Amino acid sequence: MSGKFRVDTDAASASRDTTGSVSDRIRSRLRAAGKRFHANDNIHEFLETGELDQLQADLETKVRAVLETLVIDIESDHNTQETARRVAKMYVKEIFAGRYVPMPPVTEFPNVSLLNELMIIGPVTVRSACSHHLCPIMGKVWVGVLPNEQSALIGLSKYLRLIDWVMSRPQIQEEAIAQLADLLEEKIQPDGLAIVLEADHFCMQWRGVKDMDSKMTNSIMRGSFLKDSSLRREFLSLMPGNAQN
Repeated sequence: MSGKFRVDTDAASASRDTTGSVSDRIRSRLRAAGKRFHANDNIHEFLETGELDQLQADLETKVRAVLETLVIDIESDHNTQETARRVAKMYVKEIFAGRYVPMPPVTEFPNVSLLNELMIIGPVTVRSACSHHLCPIMGKVWVGVLPNEQSALIGLSKYLRLIDWVMSRPQIQEEAIAQLADLLEEKIQPDGLAIVLEADHFCMQWRGVKDMDSKMTNSIMRGSFLKDSSLRREFLSLMPGNAQN
């Protein structure tokens, strides 16, 4: 029996398994398929119909237990009676939705006009959460694209949808920007791609050192942006909304 057949058989068996919690069943499928399920991974293809709602219901029970462990009276405190339900919905359907939903549809258009000039998208507001403390990350991202005649062109709103899909997961900023660059490079196939991400981290502002002024800024330069310093300077100088302009 080949290794591939064994993996496929295990994955099919895990898919049919109806025992245990919904999260146990999903984990079994992921492990059987040899797939990673880190905080910033998308696992949509391993969810079956109705399981996302089940996952939310299971999480609601566990959040209720967390509140009780914190000695919060969720029975008589009118402010927290529905908190577990709200938090579960927020995690599964909103702020971490990028883990559980498929990539948004993106219509690609051929570069019939043979565009080869710098395009800049941004600043786009990004919202994520630090995977270390699950505290908010709020910031702005700028994307620079240098297309070639073979590049696919996508609509402006599609950049925003793809950015939100990647960022709506527990992240560290350095990995988030790399994920975004990989995705856009695959979709567009440009000569060059540049991304700058500047964000506030509430794990520094809300806890720990409680420094309200610190930001983190990082960039990725690929293709022409990495090789051509003048193109890189042009992008950085023209970034709309850049505080340095």
